[in-house]
Amino acid sequence: MRACLQFVNKEPGFEKMPRAPDRAFSCLKLRSCFMENHAFWDHLPLLMRANSKDSVESILQALWRTRTTGLDAAGRGIIRDMLQLQNDSELDPLLVCLRMLIRKCVYENTSKEDIHKLFPSEVLPELQRLLTLLLQKFQREWREDVLKDQATLPRLKAMTWNMSTSSTETPEPVAVINLRLQNDVKFRYDDSEVKFQLDRDTLDSMLRSMHSVAEQLSETVSGRSIEWANTPGKSCVVQQMPP
Repeated sequence: MRACLQFVNKEPGFEKMPRAPDRAFSCLKLRSCFMENHAFWDHLPLLMRANSKDSVESILQALWRTRTTGLDAAGRGIIRDMLQLQNDSELDPLLVCLRMLIRKCVYENTSKEDIHKLFPSEVLPELQRLLTLLLQKFQREWREDVLKDQATLPRLKAMTWNMSTSSTETPEPVAVINLRLQNDVKFRYDDSEVKFQLDRDTLDSMLRSMHSVAEQLSETVSGRSIEWANTPGKSCVVQQMPP
């Protein structure tokens, strides 16, 4: 465990929470030490020095607000004063522990009901209850923040189509298009479908627009267009549905 802490303390700003969830705490050695060595949890009781539940809540909120930048000197000083700590050597392991808890609660598939299971039995029961309540309180809000940070649009996974008639009164043939969209955003691994119909005039207009889009994409990526098309996850399947 000492080797792990020595390794961590050499990393500048090691208590920061990077933006991307799949890259958060990319230091695998630190993550392994945290998850497998329960001695790391021994730093959590320092929170009992806080004067109130509101103080602990404010610490968690400060860590979340600074998830992409890390705490500045003033922020660290405020938390040290709240917990009556003398130096950063006591504070830093606690911050790492709390940020890892936040990460598991927000970025990983941990349900609100299962947050209490993140704590090993040696963590004080009253501390488990307090942190569980606070993490449950903010989990939804923080996950919404992550979605806003990512601002990822769904991508086209597949397209199917068939021919139909718009109505009995106007039996002109129309194409019924069904698009399957895939959400790659964390916490939203679901697919959605959009179905609409196109007549000949609307389809011609749409094809002209798509042709313009294709030309602009070709000009933008130039010679890299072939590489982009062959990249996994970038292509879509287009099929005609049986009549």
